[in-house]
Order: sequence, then structure tokens, then C-alpha cells
Amino acid sequence: MNTKHCICLRTVSSYLAAGLLLATTACSKTQPTVKKMAAGQEFSGFLKDYAALKANPNLGAEAITFVSTDARKNLHGYLAIMVDPIEIYIATNADENKVPESSRTAVANYFRYALTKAVSDAYPVVDAPGPLVLRLRAALIGIDSGGAVAANDLPADSKPLAQALNIGKVGVEMELVDSETGERVAAMVDKATLGAGAEVGAEQFSRVEKFAAAREAFDEWASRVRQFLDSSMQLTGEDAERADRSYQPYGVDSSFASKEAVLK
Repeated sequence: MNTKHCICLRTVSSYLAAGLLLATTACSKTQPTVKKMAAGQEFSGFLKDYAALKANPNLGAEAITFVSTDARKNLHGYLAIMVDPIEIYIATNADENKVPESSRTAVANYFRYALTKAVSDAYPVVDAPGPLVLRLRAALIGIDSGGAVAANDLPADSKPLAQALNIGKVGVEMELVDSETGERVAAMVDKATLGAGAEVGAEQFSRVEKFAAAREAFDEWASRVRQFLDSSMQLTGEDAERADRSYQPYGVDSSFASKEAVLK
């Protein structure tokens, strides 16, 4: 074989190899891994550790929570929060072909919106990690396929899903971590079945009255996360007494306040 033929073959082989690499990369990008609840497991595995979570009477029997008591890493010490994209775990027996990425994205996007709205007046919401910034990680667990979507029943401007999603047995797992170190500050597993009987059948389902029950369920899950935050940030015991002793009304001279305390 002469030199020209060798060079030509090497060139063709190089193009074929490059094309194969591009095709493989494109496939890996368009086919994300579907996360599924493992059979026989109590939890999804979204959280690295569940051992420290305990029953929380403020949220009923369906929820277990954890709050750090570390003086350096606790909810009181943070000034802002960022909300990560929501992860989806489909039900154990769900057919992943009937819960495509577009459908999972629809519920993930709305729940992220609901969570952001729920916590926004507790902490300013930011887009990047930094000092004294919490990162809220959350997952919806147990999404399943539902019935057929009758497109004729939907508003003309709504985009129907190929098949509805059933959220009747969905729960939520979430945690708050330090945005820089990843250290856990608080966590919650909420198995309240708020979506019983509810389905999602359109990408912008929150605007469609037919799917109002699903929207309300996601809003309530977000509200329970906020309820957990509020109850966890309430000072009790010695912390509350210390805060009361240090309280000083605006405009009151500190020396006068201390003298008044002595007289009492």
C-alpha cells in the first residue's frame, strides 16, 4: 500500500472515530438517568444519612426531621438561601418510559418555584453559594404514571403531557446544607400523601384548573418545609432566656436599662 493510501485511511479513521465520539456524547446528554425508588426500601437514598432524623410533633406523624444544634452551624447563623433544582425519583413499579424527562421537568420546575416562594421571606434567595448561605436540596419521591391526557379538555395554550403523572403516593425529602462546605444544617422527610387523587397532565399544569389539586399539593408540601423552618428557628429554654436578657428597645440608654434591671 502506498503512502497516499495510508494517509487517506488514517484520515478517514480519524473522522469516523470523532463522529462516533460526538454521537456517544450526544446520546449521553439526551438520555439522563432516571432515578427510581428501590424496592423494599423506606427511603430513596437522596439523603446520605437518615439515622439522625426523628419524629416532629409540629408536622404530624408523617414527618421526621433533624436540626443541627452546633453553635457554629445552625439555622440562626445564616443570612440567605439558594434553592437547587428538584430531583425526581419515580415509583418502584413505574414504567420509566411513561414518565419521560419533559414530564419530570414539569413537576420539578413547579415544586422549585413553590419552595422558593415559601422560604423567600425567611431568607433572601440567592443564586450562588457563599458565606452564611444555605443550600436547599429537595427531591420528590414516588412519581408514577397516570391516565391518558385528553388534550381537548385543556386550554388551547397549554401543552399536554404524553401521559399524566400520578402524585398520589409522592413524598418529599429535603435538607439544608452549608453552601460552601456541604455540612448538613437541617433535614426533613415528609411522607404526607397530600397528592392523593391528583394528576399532572400539562407542562404548565399550575395554570390549568383541571390540575388544581396537584398545584395545591405541591404548594402544601412547600408550606410544610417553611413550617419546619419556622418551628426550628424558634428559641427555647436557655437560648430564649438569653435573647430576652439581651433585648433592648430602640432608643433606650443601655446604662439606664441595666440600672432598671438591678432595681427589679
